[in-house]
Amino acid sequence: MTDKLQKLLNLLEVERIDKYMFIGNSPSYPPRVFGGQVLAQSLNAASRTVEEGRHAHSMHAYFLRPGNPKKQIVYDVEPIRDGGSFNTRRVIAKQDGIPIFSTSVSFQTWEEGFSHQSSMPEVTPPEELETDFEFWSLMAERHPERFGAPIMQALERRPVKRRDYLNPVPQAPEQYTWFRVLDPAQSIGDDPIRHQTILAFISDFALLGAALLPHPVTAMDPQMQTASLDHALWIHRPLRVDDYLLYAMDSPNAHGGRGLSRGSFYNRAGDLVASTVQESLLRRKRPVSDT
Repeated sequence: MTDKLQKLLNLLEVERIDKYMFIGNSPSYPPRVFGGQVLAQSLNAASRTVEEGRHAHSMHAYFLRPGNPKKQIVYDVEPIRDGGSFNTRRVIAKQDGIPIFSTSVSFQTWEEGFSHQSSMPEVTPPEELETDFEFWSLMAERHPERFGAPIMQALERRPVKRRDYLNPVPQAPEQYTWFRVLDPAQSIGDDPIRHQTILAFISDFALLGAALLPHPVTAMDPQMQTASLDHALWIHRPLRVDDYLLYAMDSPNAHGGRGLSRGSFYNRAGDLVASTVQESLLRRKRPVSDT
């Protein structure tokens, strides 16, 4: 397993310190804890408190306060219900004893039943697309005054169509991105908890940005204040993140300083494996008064 992938797994697979209590850490370089990290760590903690054979099928979360990456995060799991087919867990993430995030997660045994799904969009295959690392390396080379050199990540992302970050123009609020772990030749195993944990992590990437597509700004604009407010994730079918998944996103609404974004995850075979919805804060910063 590559060092990058091992570091990501070490980050997301939290340390158990009691039956229902876990500890998570953060990379030290971001100004605040990335929302996808807390989603993934909370799901990982909750998943390890249910019996084998139960799999997360829905997660509903609220981002309450910005997390401090220099401090540990305590994940307190509450076993709400253990039923014949379903389990429910509530997770509160805290720093300095104060909640920064809360979520409820429901688990179920896989079972047969009615089945239908929306069709996978027809898009350019990932092999024909540029990776994020390649794109941002070129941007940093051409515009060093605006963009720093990217850090190679454990996940590979290949957007189907990129936004012009130098001169963003309004466009339809739809975007598509392929992703997988960076080195699929190095197996991450078959544990479904591990694959679902990484899916929760990636589900917070670019979703907020979909709500900004109809407007001439991006989340990188220093005049914008943006943040994830809440997040819901449904896992419909077994999935793997060591082969490409297509993340199809759209935004049906923005109003009152908030934007709504939706996402669907499809595997290469066209199976809809998961869906997500997020509301985000989209606010122009108020100018500082000279008086």
